[in-house]
Amino acid sequence: MIDAKTTWIDEEIAALKEKGLFNTIRSLSSPQGAWLTVDGKRVLNFSSNNYLGLANHPRLIDAAKQAMDIYGLGPGAVRSIAGTMDIHLKLEERLAEFKRVESTITFQSGFTANLATIPALVGKDDLIFSDELNHASIIDGCRLSRAEIIRYAHGDVDDLRRQIEAAKDRPGRRLIITDGVFSMDGDIAPLPAICAVAEEYGILLMVDDAHGEGVLGEGGRGIVDHFKLHGRVDVEIGTLSKAFGAVGGVVAGRRVVTDWLRQRGRPFLFSSAMTVPDAAACLAAVDLLEASTELVDRLWSNAEYFKQQMNALGFDTGHTETPIVPVMLGEAPLAQTFSKRLFEEGVFAMAIGFPTVPMGKARIRVMNSATHTRADLDQGVEIFGRVGRELGVIS
Repeated sequence: MIDAKTTWIDEEIAALKEKGLFNTIRSLSSPQGAWLTVDGKRVLNFSSNNYLGLANHPRLIDAAKQAMDIYGLGPGAVRSIAGTMDIHLKLEERLAEFKRVESTITFQSGFTANLATIPALVGKDDLIFSDELNHASIIDGCRLSRAEIIRYAHGDVDDLRRQIEAAKDRPGRRLIITDGVFSMDGDIAPLPAICAVAEEYGILLMVDDAHGEGVLGEGGRGIVDHFKLHGRVDVEIGTLSKAFGAVGGVVAGRRVVTDWLRQRGRPFLFSSAMTVPDAAACLAAVDLLEASTELVDRLWSNAEYFKQQMNALGFDTGHTETPIVPVMLGEAPLAQTFSKRLFEEGVFAMAIGFPTVPMGKARIRVMNSATHTRADLDQGVEIFGRVGRELGVIS
C-alpha cells in the first residue's frame, strides 16, 4: 500500500540500501555468551557488550530469581512517588562503595542517565564543552539542556583550552563532557589532562564511562579509578547494561549532584525505576567484581591476544587501547559485505557505518569478552583472515 504521507521514508530507506548503509537487524535465540544462536545459526560472538560474561552468569540469574520471590517483578511507579524499593537504595549504596565516591543514583539505562544529568546541570544560558566524538546520548542530553554546545577536537586538550579561553568572558555556567572510552574506536580520553583544565578554570567535569565500567580500573571500577582521579571528577555516568550484564544506568560522584538529580532528573521523576531482577543482578555483579579481578584480567588478556593476531595478519585496528577492536575497512558497502561473509563463515561481527561513524570510516567493531577461550579467538582470527584475503583487505 502506497501512502503519500510516508513516500519520503520509502525514498530514504531506498537510498540507505543503495549506499550500503541500511542496517539489517539480526535476532538472537540464545543467552549471551561467546557463542550465540543468531537467525537460527550458531556463530562465534564478537558483537556484544557483554565484556565479562555476566549477562548469563548463574549468580546473577539466581539473585534475580530470589529477588522476584521477595519483591515481585516491576516497581510499578516512578522513583519519586512509590517506585523506590530498598533494593534500589542498597544497590546505590554498594555502587558508591565500589566506585569510591560519596553517592550514586541509578536510572533505567546509561542513555537516560545522560538525559537526566546534563539538563539538570546546565540550561539555555550556559556552555557545554563536548568532545566531538561523544556518544549520541551525550549529544541528545546536551540538546535537551538548550545550552550552547562548543565542540573540541577529539581528545585534544589544547583545543579544549582554546575553546574555553575564547568563551571566558561569556556569562553562564560551564560543563566539560567527555566519553571515558570511545565506543567506536576503543581509545581512552586523556582524563588527567582534561581534569587539570577543568580545575584550572573552575568548570564542572563530567565523564561518561559506559565502556569503562567493569573494564578499566581495579576490578572494573572505571576510568576515574584507572587514572586515580577520585574526588577530582564531579560526575561519572555509567551503564549497568554492558559489563554488568543487566540493564540500568548510574550517576556517581558528589552527593550534592545526586541529591539534585533526585529533584530535577526527569527520567528519575517521570519514568519507572529499574526492575527488581535488574537491580538484584547488578548487586550480584558488584559482589563478583569486588571478590576477584579474574574476569577483568581475562578480558584484557583476550583483547591483547586478539589485537596482536589481527595486526600480524595485516588488519588495521585503529588506535584502540581497550577490548574494543575496530577493524577499519573504509567504505560502508565493503564493511557490510565483510560482515555478511563473516556470518556465513560462522562469526557474528556487525558492520558499523554512517551515521554511527563518519563517512569513509566504516568498520567491523569486534567486542572481546572474558568468555572467549583461546580456541575461540584463534578460530575468529582464522575466519577474519580468510574473508579478508577473499575481499582484498589483506594480502
